[in-house]
Amino acid sequence: MTPLPLFKLEDYLSTREFKAPYMLCASDVETHSMKDILAMADKDCQNLWDELTLDYTEPYGLPLLLEEIAKLYGSDITSENILSFAGAEEGIYCACHALLNSDDHAIVVTPCYQSLESIPSSLCEVSKVQLSHKENWDLDIGKIKAAIRPNTKLLLINYPHNPTGALITREQQKEIAELARQHNLWVFSDEVYRLLELQLEDRLPPFADIYEKALSLGVMSKAFGLAGLRVGWIASKDKDILKSMSDMKHYLSICNSAPSEVLSLITLRNKEKILNRNHGIMRDNIELLDGFFADYESLFEWVRPKGGCIGFPKLKSKTSVYDFAEDLLSEKGVVTLPNTVYDFDGNHFRMGFGRKNMPEALNLMKDFLNSRHNQWEG
Repeated sequence: MTPLPLFKLEDYLSTREFKAPYMLCASDVETHSMKDILAMADKDCQNLWDELTLDYTEPYGLPLLLEEIAKLYGSDITSENILSFAGAEEGIYCACHALLNSDDHAIVVTPCYQSLESIPSSLCEVSKVQLSHKENWDLDIGKIKAAIRPNTKLLLINYPHNPTGALITREQQKEIAELARQHNLWVFSDEVYRLLELQLEDRLPPFADIYEKALSLGVMSKAFGLAGLRVGWIASKDKDILKSMSDMKHYLSICNSAPSEVLSLITLRNKEKILNRNHGIMRDNIELLDGFFADYESLFEWVRPKGGCIGFPKLKSKTSVYDFAEDLLSEKGVVTLPNTVYDFDGNHFRMGFGRKNMPEALNLMKDFLNSRHNQWEG
């Protein structure tokens, strides 16, 4: 096992996110106050909240919460097929440690949230299958096939994709499942942006529904905008692997926060209301972004995202996107996320469009661009 490297994305944001007034790279949608969530509680949830004691909770998760999470999946996934975690990050860590040893090989689609690459790389050899802006971030499954070795054990994918907002088709998803079945691979499917597709018809079934050796990762942070609850989960038809991950979890969080579990339960019982609000914010904001990138097409290349609340435009300038991001932050208080935190070449940066104040942040970016017009030439 090799030491984990500096987590570049989290390190970058930790010194900026909580000081700047505008997060134009936010990876989640607009949040709710605890008061708002509690106002949605049904009688049973209100009783749970009122009588809640702050003891240890069940390691797999609050049974009622697991039942509610299972409703996000097909009929073959029940509460017994769900293991909860303290956020999605812990789920990635536990899955990789439960599955991989030094003799194994893993494949990861990049760019990606660093954990999906760094954690398996600390345990075994990892091959990258890199997406390309020139190919509209489309996944070439042939590259996955070419990367498979006799000792390949795990494929890590993320759709809807962070940071590009790309999606695969149902046909591609089925092709990946069949390829994995042919080579007896586990598939770790990061689905934290599922339910945030811009077109409902693009929504994929959870990978755990279609493949017996799939692990589907979900979380309250992204689609529901409740990152502060730190509640995530993995769904799988394979209960043995869930038990192995639970054994690893005993060395980490042990169990979830009791208040967070009840607040998550309330949220999931009101998911349609919450998701409808979030989709409304995203639809309004993506229209503004479409207009913005049309107005500044000489400066940016924009592949319109299909899912999630993030995109990964390219700055067409001799100025590095890192310097661009730092200057925008210092002058306007707007945080963007340069591609350097993803160890990805090019001049890309992540933008988020799930927050209510995105229009204000975008106007500040316009002011910044217009004030430095000559700098962007070339």
